[in-house]
Order: sequence, then structure tokens, then C-alpha cells
Amino acid sequence: MNYTWNWGVLSQSTGIGDETYLDWIVSGLGWLLTIGTIAWIIALCLGTVLGVMRTLPSAWARRVGTLYVTIFRNIPLLVQLFVWYYVVPNFLPEGVKQWWFFSLSPNTSAMISASIGLGLFTAARICEQVRTGVQSLPIGQSNAAYALGFTIPQAYKEVLLPQAFRIILPPLSSELTNCFKNASVASLVGVMELISQTKTISEYTQNSLEIYTYATIIYLVFNLSLIAIMGLIERKLRVPGLIAGSQK
Repeated sequence: MNYTWNWGVLSQSTGIGDETYLDWIVSGLGWLLTIGTIAWIIALCLGTVLGVMRTLPSAWARRVGTLYVTIFRNIPLLVQLFVWYYVVPNFLPEGVKQWWFFSLSPNTSAMISASIGLGLFTAARICEQVRTGVQSLPIGQSNAAYALGFTIPQAYKEVLLPQAFRIILPPLSSELTNCFKNASVASLVGVMELISQTKTISEYTQNSLEIYTYATIIYLVFNLSLIAIMGLIERKLRVPGLIAGSQK
């Protein structure tokens, strides 16, 4: 095997204006961060609401939360992305459908579909973490809140959720990194994110080993940075006596 190593491949011109392959990598990383961020916001907000619903006294609220988790956690992420990209747009109102198919660029519409699909998929996992965090608290916490005259929303907002989130920060950190890693699946619905750009550059230059090594390093550095940031937040918010605060 006569392989010519070229670690400076990213500085080469793409043949399109003044662009280099590094510009493509940066563009792909930007799309990756956009999808991961939007998906995480959707997942955190919706997952928190559903997690609370699964711990409420109301039977119908618990059933809704359980149904959501059962559906979205047991359907593969790729299938959900395909549904959001290929199926759901066809059922939009006519005006929205025209805007979706003719006004948005293919990359933008694919990004929106991927962000929604990934966000809803991740929300099912966060829902279970929030539920576990709330249920791990002593029953006296909620009883004390109600004894003070708090309503159910006030009890969750002021007493239960602040403590629950401190407990579930470690698994939330893992879920955050998974969310950004899973964003790479968006390349299969046409988003030119990091993996898609890496594959394109590899095909153009035939320097696959170098290109995929760079992509691996980018993912590694980014996820290690996320873990370090979440670890710092965890240490700052740690409360002695809780599960998350039991370690020194």
C-alpha cells in the first residue's frame, strides 16, 4: 500500500474561490453546534415538563409522560429523523408547506428537522432522569412545601426541582455529550455538518486517514470540554447530604 501522508490537507484550496478545506470543517462544526444546541434546549425544556408530569398525583399526567417515553425512547433516532424530514413536512398547512419547500434552503430545512427529531428523542431520556431525581428526594420535602401553603407548581419550582437537578447533574452531563454526538446522524438527512463535510473532503482528497483523525480530535476536544464545564457546574452546585454532594 503506497499511501502518501498529507497532514496539511486542510490548508489546501477547494477550488471554489479562496475557500480551503479548513473552511468546510469550520462550517460543518458550526452546523453541528447549531443542531446540538437547539436539540438540547428542546430536550431540556420538554424533558423537564414530562419528568414533572410523571411524578404528579394526576393519573392522566403520568400516563401522558409514560406514553411519550415509551414511544420516543423505543423508536431508533434515525427512523425519527427520517419521519421529521420526509413525512411531517407533507402534513404542514399549505402556506407553511410552500415556505418549507420553496423558501428554505435544503440545508436549513434539514437542520430544523434534525434538531426537532434529536430534541424529542433526547427529551424522553431527560424525562426519566428528572423523574428519578424528584422521586429520590425524601417525601418530607414535598410535605413540608405543602404544609407551608405552596401550590404544586410552587413546590416543584421552589423546592423539588432545584434539588432534583443537583442530583441528576452527572447523568445530564452524559446526556449533553450524547446529544452533540448524536447530531452527527443529521448528515443522513442532508445537513452538511462535521461528519458530512469530513466525508466530502475525504472523497475529494483521498486523504481519509488524516481527515478522519482531525474529525476525531475535534469531537474529543469538544466533548471533553463539555464534560469539564459540567463537572465545574456540578461542584459549584453540590449540596452536602444529597447524592451529588456526597463525594469530596
